Amino acid sequence: MAIRRLATVFGGTGFIGQHLVPRLARLDYEVRVVTRNPDSVRPLATQGNVGQVKPHFARLGSDPDIAAAVAESCLVVNLIGILSEKRPGDFQRLQGELPGRIGRAAAAGGVARVVHVSAIGADPSSPSAYARSKAAGEVALREAFPAATILRPSIIFGPEDHFFNRFAAMAQWMPFMPVVCGATRFQPVYVADVADALIAAAQRNDSQGRTYELGGPRVVTFRELMAYVLEVTGRHKRLVEMPDGLVRLQAAIGEHLPNPPLTRDQLAQLRRDNVVAPDAAGFAALGLTPKAMEAIVPAYLARFRRGGGRRNRAFAG
Repeated sequence: MAIRRLATVFGGTGFIGQHLVPRLARLDYEVRVVTRNPDSVRPLATQGNVGQVKPHFARLGSDPDIAAAVAESCLVVNLIGILSEKRPGDFQRLQGELPGRIGRAAAAGGVARVVHVSAIGADPSSPSAYARSKAAGEVALREAFPAATILRPSIIFGPEDHFFNRFAAMAQWMPFMPVVCGATRFQPVYVADVADALIAAAQRNDSQGRTYELGGPRVVTFRELMAYVLEVTGRHKRLVEMPDGLVRLQAAIGEHLPNPPLTRDQLAQLRRDNVVAPDAAGFAALGLTPKAMEAIVPAYLARFRRGGGRRNRAFAG
């Protein structure tokens, strides 16, 4: 009798999950996507055979629900993360505590492998609550499930991203391109490469209990990224470094909006480099080579060029 290959994915309907779930399905896993909204899984259900990708309702605040979600699984993946809080304490609940609770449920349920996505910059001493909660989540998971594999990506890009798409949209109507913390360095990483790293981490025996930092081939400053957006979209506008006091004021006001463009906590993150540490294991240790942003980004930002939408529709037809 064949062993049931069941993978449970927390956060499977998000940016990374949209790329990971189809890969798991192609590897003949049954995929259980944990969600509070089963309808959100419908687009993913078409990525496998009938009944192969299924929603599983669970309340993340309920340990019995989490235990039921991971029951009978051989693999558990946690992709849950937020960039800003809707309620005070969300960082700690979802990023600081939840990984440990998932790890405890996985250990109690006899799960073989756990893979968790954290972030470069996870640091218990960071001025950013986001980064502190990411660090706390790693510690909680390691205590509960020591063999868990942790992946720390830099800023992630891809067709559905909220980074390049957001700034390309801004470049369409703003008279200049604002630059915040322009000297901060990033190592943008392609979402499909992160999904491939998740698969590799789940399958390799030497990945258990290890942490990997994932960055693309190039290290670039924030200012260089903004210049690249202008170049790709064909917008000839000035790059303007925003005064620190004005940015802090805008962040303090903006963080009260439903979808804040920038919060004070995000500003604290932006002041620190977001690159792979020199001594960190990365893609090479997983047997992978990441793609450069120049090979991916121009295709999906073409719609932001003048006439780009018309060209894309003509090409698609």
